Parts: sequence; structure tokens; C-alpha cells
Amino acid sequence: MTPIYYSDEKIPDDVRGAIIALGNFDGFHKGHQLVTKTAYDWAQSKGRPLIIATFDPHPVRYFRPDTPPFRLTTLEQRAELFGQAGANAMLVFSFNAALASTRADDFIAHLLVDHLGAYGVVTGEDFTFGQGAKGDILLLHGYGAMVGLSAKAVKVMKDDEVISSSRIRKALQEGNPQNAMQLLTRPFTIKGDVIHGDKNGRLLGYPTANIEMNQYLRPKYGIYAVKGRLPDGRILDGAANLGMRPSFDPPKELLEPYFFDFNEDLYGQTIEVELHHFLRGEAKFDNIEELKTQMALDCDRARALLE
Repeated sequence: MTPIYYSDEKIPDDVRGAIIALGNFDGFHKGHQLVTKTAYDWAQSKGRPLIIATFDPHPVRYFRPDTPPFRLTTLEQRAELFGQAGANAMLVFSFNAALASTRADDFIAHLLVDHLGAYGVVTGEDFTFGQGAKGDILLLHGYGAMVGLSAKAVKVMKDDEVISSSRIRKALQEGNPQNAMQLLTRPFTIKGDVIHGDKNGRLLGYPTANIEMNQYLRPKYGIYAVKGRLPDGRILDGAANLGMRPSFDPPKELLEPYFFDFNEDLYGQTIEVELHHFLRGEAKFDNIEELKTQMALDCDRARALLE
């Protein structure tokens, strides 16, 4: 796992003087990967470490705490993805009242240069920071040069549109995980602990691994063809219900993957579930037999799509 440091603590000397890729990086999509690749190449050319920095909580969560869940990745998932991108360390800016009130020039001079000893910073072209989001790439270039910090910006486009986490969220909320996958360069993946449920799936002949959604974005409710990754690395095909389970009372929001040809106890284990294809929306059935018939059809279709 990539080492994780927080902005309010002293970072080790071996990662001072780094090139920092700076952004929220939620989802770590294709655009984010271009920003970090630019930072990685720069760090390699200068013989310097690479730090990929993110913010937690997300600034939106800080300023609008009642916003519905929207995260595409957890901190743990980002740390793994940052490591795969070549980061020597992950830096988490703790987004609190102090950071929210930090002026943009102080963010550059005191946090990036003095505290972190940054040599250079790379951001997306539209990245903003500092009190009132008044900092931008022009300030990084201009004021940064005055205090000894170099800066680069990357423009990230696909099909004449900016690649953004918002586009990915919209695709998932519309039931289009494959479009989201193209922008992410991998399937949207929910990672969580398997908890005990009501055992309805087991009674129907389809035992599921129940996972709470927590702070993840809620994709369109319905049935998905999925792949699961177990702690030991095994990958399983399956079908999953994501939503409120309208055929059962009381309603309970869960992600419930059923893995084909698998009958092991997963309770308490942390697994990953990738959403590959949206099959249909949630529906309420008049009786259990109708539900079982539809579940069999869903599983057959999921198998075919995943093959």
C-alpha cells in the first residue's frame, strides 16, 4: 500500500522536494491519470519523488454536509490507484475550517513550499483552491514562481468534452456503467464488508453477499451483471441487486451480489464488486415464484454478458 501522509503532520525527508499532482482525484479517472502521468514524467526527469495529493472530506461535503452521497472512491481505493500510477506517497489535505479559510497565496507559500518542500505541482487546467476558490493555475504559475514553486496544468478532454467525475456520476445514475467504465478506464467498484442480512436470497436459492453503500454514489437502482474480487484475489462473476428491494418488507438499501457457482461464507470479509452491465430497474413482484423466475433470467443474461 502506498504510504499515506496528512497535510497537518510533518512528512518524511525522503518525500520532501517532490513533484505534487494536486486535485480531488475522486474516481481517479482518465483525466486524473493524465495529470498524474505528467507529474510522474516530470518527477522522473528531475530525479524527485512523486506525491499524489487529494482532499478529505471532499470540499463539497464540508460546505454542503447534507449533499447526498457522491463518492466514486474511498481513500483506501485512491491510495491503491495512486500507487499503481507510480506515487511514492499519497498526501491527504484534511479539509476543515482551517484549510477552508486559508488564502490561496498562503496555500502555495506555506503549505506547498514551506511545509511540504514541494519543487513543482501539476493540476488539471480548471483546478481551484484556497479561500473562496480564488486560487487557480495562473496564481500557481505567477505567485508560485515568486516563492520557488514550478507549476504545470493539464487539459483533459474526450469527445470534445472535459473528462470529469460529474460525467461519470451522471452515467452511473442513468444506468450506464459501461460509459462510466470508459471514462474511469476500469469498472466502477464498490468495496465493503459483507454483513448479515435477512437471508432472503438464501431462501430463494440465490445466497447474496450484502454490502452497505455508505458514502459511495448511488448508481441507478436495479439489477447489474457484476464481478467480485475476494481478499485472496479470486474473481467471481455474478448478478447483483442494488437498491431498496421492493419485493421485501421493510425496504433496506443494500448492494446484494450473488456469485455464480460459489457457496462459501464471506461474512466479515472485505470484498470488491465491479458494476459491468445494467440489466433492468428494480421491480416489485406479486409472488415469490415470479421473483425467482425473473432472477433466473437475470442470472442467465448476466452470465452471457460477462462471458
